[in-house]
Amino acid sequence: MMTDEKNQRPIALVVTTLGSFLTPFMSSAINIALPSIGREFSMSAVGVGWVATSFLLAAAIFLIPFGRLADLHGQKKFFTYGIAIYTLASFLAALSPSPLILIATRVLQGCGGSMTFSTGVAILTSIYPARERGKAIGINIAAVYIGLSIGPFLGGLLTQHLGWRSIFLANVPLGLLILALTFWKFKGEWAEARGEKFDGAGALIFSLSLIALMYGFSLLPRPAGAWLILGSFLGLASFAYGERRTEHPVLEIRLFQRNRVFAFSNLAALINYSATAGTGFLLSLYLQYIKGLNPQSAGLVLVAQPIMMAIFSPLAGRVSDRREPQVVASTGMALTAAALFLLIFLSSTSSLIFIIACLVLLGFGFALFSSPNTNAVMGSVERKYYGVASATLSTMRLTGQMLSIGLAMMIFGLHIGRVQISPQNYPLFLKSVKTAFIIFAGLCFAGVFASLARGKNRAHLQA
Repeated sequence: MMTDEKNQRPIALVVTTLGSFLTPFMSSAINIALPSIGREFSMSAVGVGWVATSFLLAAAIFLIPFGRLADLHGQKKFFTYGIAIYTLASFLAALSPSPLILIATRVLQGCGGSMTFSTGVAILTSIYPARERGKAIGINIAAVYIGLSIGPFLGGLLTQHLGWRSIFLANVPLGLLILALTFWKFKGEWAEARGEKFDGAGALIFSLSLIALMYGFSLLPRPAGAWLILGSFLGLASFAYGERRTEHPVLEIRLFQRNRVFAFSNLAALINYSATAGTGFLLSLYLQYIKGLNPQSAGLVLVAQPIMMAIFSPLAGRVSDRREPQVVASTGMALTAAALFLLIFLSSTSSLIFIIACLVLLGFGFALFSSPNTNAVMGSVERKYYGVASATLSTMRLTGQMLSIGLAMMIFGLHIGRVQISPQNYPLFLKSVKTAFIIFAGLCFAGVFASLARGKNRAHLQA
């Protein structure tokens, strides 16, 4: 690298942290707007779910390939491309004349988002020494949760007073600011695997398998859904088999085989996000349909969880620099499971105080889990795998989020059917929510053991 890495650390942290704020803000804000979008376009509960899921699916599909390409051609380059595509897609989404166009622009947003997801943490890991890495990652993750915190409130405010399209337009100025800072202030490049080959066939199999998995979920209980899910599992098995035998794989499968910390930390992340990501989606619908809150008021309730994440993520990151990440992250997972268990008892008469208390506990547990888990993953691999490791972890996060909302959509399809949520099917909606939280709580409880199984990872502190 031609510039002094130490001097570049502050601007790298600012740029990647702003990038980390952008997409979570959109995700949480759009959850609040889903009922309004559904009403404008007369969409069913499953159709509304696709507005949220299309972004996650596209991001999950491209994360691993773009993470590998970033290692080959430059992490900052792909980060910049990602911000540019995401900003353009946000502008186009605001102009969407139909649900199909809206979902298409959400897919484009996902493509851009995958480039920033796969490179932001990798850049920080490349530029910061191990003794400071947890703090930097904690700040970066705090930005994610600040975005999640502001999203429900600002999204509700914008939706109520300016319409849901204003949420997409709000992303454009910040995207342009990040691009300006990157071009003018952020120097240097990081490409730890430059000169190696890209496994295009493996990337294609991986992408098609994820598409089949998610689309199969949406078709259940029809037989075609089951066949697609089976096909996706076969495709992923074929992908894993092929990657083990490729000289320059798009995903280093051998990391999972020989690196216990890497493997179980990623598994814990997948389980955690699969168990928690649907919470905001379900509660946004619950608060507006069952409790009759307007978007702004619903956003104020949902803000409790990400505020706790934003407050405690940096602290958890610093603790994981000095204490075993396994212990901190597993404690967080256990608290998250307890919060999800309490939400099983949600009913039409549940008080807002009860809901807020559950969200506070959920946010605190999540904060204790996320930063230490990220620190454990990135501290367990060599420098040349930073991009792939970051992309793998982000893929686990996005795949978990996708599966979580996909599971909720599947439950809606089973209990309610492909119809709009209306007063006559509110009892079935509540039954769907209860079923989802039973599954989520069980998943998160199992995730505690996956987190504990990773073993110790103190070696990264001496790096």
